Amino acid sequence: MPRVERMREVLANPLTQAYVDHKSGEGWRPVVIVWERQVEGEQTGSANITEDPPYGLKIAEDCLQLEQDIQEKEALLVMLEMIIQDKPLSEIAESLNQRGFRTRHNNGWTPGTVFDMLPRLIEVGPRVFTSEEWVVRRGRLMNAV
Repeated sequence: MPRVERMREVLANPLTQAYVDHKSGEGWRPVVIVWERQVEGEQTGSANITEDPPYGLKIAEDCLQLEQDIQEKEALLVMLEMIIQDKPLSEIAESLNQRGFRTRHNNGWTPGTVFDMLPRLIEVGPRVFTSEEWVVRRGRLMNAV
């Protein structure tokens, strides 16, 4: 069964038929359209829909909630394991690249991009460390030492 690839694109210019035809020619089809307009009055507390979901999460099929991104979650777990082993950021980046993990922008990992993930790792750490999956990983880590 073929997998579904999704791409979120913020438009810099108005949408044209030529652009839609170009993307369709590449095999893409539109599945969601977000409209915006300027209105008079005070700014309300609307959500900033241009912000990416936190690393390790993605927008669900229903576009109403977030769900885990399996590949990104695995990359986070690898980072946590190696940080616990007191590995340098350069070694963590190299390991992620060797395992085929890519950043959100489809680039290879660098010590800087791993460093940028530290706040996210702090955020997810408490949930990861209490998961059953982490118990298994921790056992492997302890046996490797």
